[in-house]
Amino acid sequence: MDALTYYIDRGNGRYDPFYEYKTSSVGKDEFYARQLCTYLILRGSQYELISNEMDGKEEILVLKEIGRNLSGDEEKSFRGEGIHIEFRSPNERENYRLLSRIPCDTHFDVLRYLLKDIVDIPQLGKRKVTSTEIDEDRGVYVLYVEEFEAW
Repeated sequence: MDALTYYIDRGNGRYDPFYEYKTSSVGKDEFYARQLCTYLILRGSQYELISNEMDGKEEILVLKEIGRNLSGDEEKSFRGEGIHIEFRSPNERENYRLLSRIPCDTHFDVLRYLLKDIVDIPQLGKRKVTSTEIDEDRGVYVLYVEEFEAW
């Protein structure tokens, strides 16, 4: 993997390059973490992942633009403060209520959460993951989770 490139699907077979990362600027663990996020927040807009592809040594993420990003409850920027995950309610009526935040040492720690359907959140217990995002504007991974009935 040499590059991770985001493209916007403009319709009618048109895909515009949107954003790119090189392995010289971010590690492969971050490449993988980004590929597991179903949403991207960047420059105040929200994008949904519609395709995750490879082309030789390039990783390609194709996005659909959703529109302006709605701010959630107690949003905080983590720029320059390391790697963090927020756990939030997926309910818009609750303003995507903040449930918990945890710091992570590496993107590999983030990967553990992004790969799961059920996560064990400190002080909250097990929750079902409904979607995941990388909020580039705030420098944080966000997992939207809800309560579920255990098996």
